[in-house]
Amino acid sequence: MSTPAPRPSVLFVCVHNAGRSQMRAAFLTHLAGDRVEVRSAGSAPADAVNPAVVEAMKEVGVDISARKPKVLTTEAVRSSDVVITMGCGDACPVFPGKRYLDWQLEDPAGQGVEAVRPIRDAIEQRVRELLCELGIPAAA
Repeated sequence: MSTPAPRPSVLFVCVHNAGRSQMRAAFLTHLAGDRVEVRSAGSAPADAVNPAVVEAMKEVGVDISARKPKVLTTEAVRSSDVVITMGCGDACPVFPGKRYLDWQLEDPAGQGVEAVRPIRDAIEQRVRELLCELGIPAAA
């Protein structure tokens, strides 16, 4: 029996809201599986999720309607090799020697599904690029 490859220690920290971070978190967990841990530096009520974002993600086979990332802890950052942050500001603790990758993209909150689709596709492309940069193969 072969030993599985070690799991990359990658943490994605987002301000979990009704738009862009919801899609980023969904794509990371969808494309990287359990190789990326998603934690939230903030939260919005479940009913605040943009219905157009939910619909746009369902079109590509990802259901985000009930996704609840874990709460960010200092230990989670300390124990991760790479931290990807999205709009966290001071909410994410910074540790010397850690590799941080920060990124921003247009927020689809309040927009309809026609406007959200190209944002969704741009987010998916950026997620794939990040995973490639980190040496993590993305799901097909």
